[in-house]
Amino acid sequence: MNRRYRKTIIAGNWKMNKTLSEMKDYAEEIRPILPKGKWCKTVLCVPFVNIPAAVRLFKDCHIAIGAQNCHYEDHGAYTGEVTAEMLKEVGAKYVIIGHSERRQYYNETDLTVNKKVHAALNAGLQPIVCVGESLDQREAGTTMELIAYQVKAALAGVPAEKMRRVVIAYEPLWAIGTGKTATAGQANEVCEGIRAVVRKLYGARIARAVTIQYGGSMNPKNAEELLAQPDVDGGLIGGAALKPADFVAIINAANQE
Repeated sequence: MNRRYRKTIIAGNWKMNKTLSEMKDYAEEIRPILPKGKWCKTVLCVPFVNIPAAVRLFKDCHIAIGAQNCHYEDHGAYTGEVTAEMLKEVGAKYVIIGHSERRQYYNETDLTVNKKVHAALNAGLQPIVCVGESLDQREAGTTMELIAYQVKAALAGVPAEKMRRVVIAYEPLWAIGTGKTATAGQANEVCEGIRAVVRKLYGARIARAVTIQYGGSMNPKNAEELLAQPDVDGGLIGGAALKPADFVAIINAANQE
């Protein structure tokens, strides 16, 4: 982490978990154990239907609320979809875009990811843009080439003045929901490479300011080592974010001196 130039952001991705009543219990449990007055920005990306209630429940915890996806159009005959403007109006501040599960199960492409990034920015949301490689791609030695392409494709057409609101999450596909985690060195190497791509696109000042998270099975045991890396500016947390004590442990690791 480098707090001199950029924000540290710990974002929980609840995926398709937690009913409204379960979320209320979670809020009651996490409220008294959250650290106060620290540097880390905390976000919870909850299911669509829980966003309005989450905004109310976590307001006094200083936790920002995000969504897990949005559509790239601002209206239309897209049954079951939600626009970025709809999310903004119900209180969301962030939205995850291009998560590996969206790419794998719902055929998201680099083109749709780019269109969603523009939609989110135009609505005033902060997109958390996910990039990452499969195990086969890592073993073939093509990690950085692939991720550089994903970053360039996701940011195509995004002007410099909006780039400051973009968060990038490196999530190696082989470390999501598997219990496997990239080593701290591997995570930092890729995050550093992502920053180098942003530097080529936007210059050194913007690259220094961009928050780049690690998003592959970060947990209370490995968070401190991962977050101590100079180019790892936070985490996109899956399973550990569902347990208040585990999520707070990661937040505490992000608030290390």
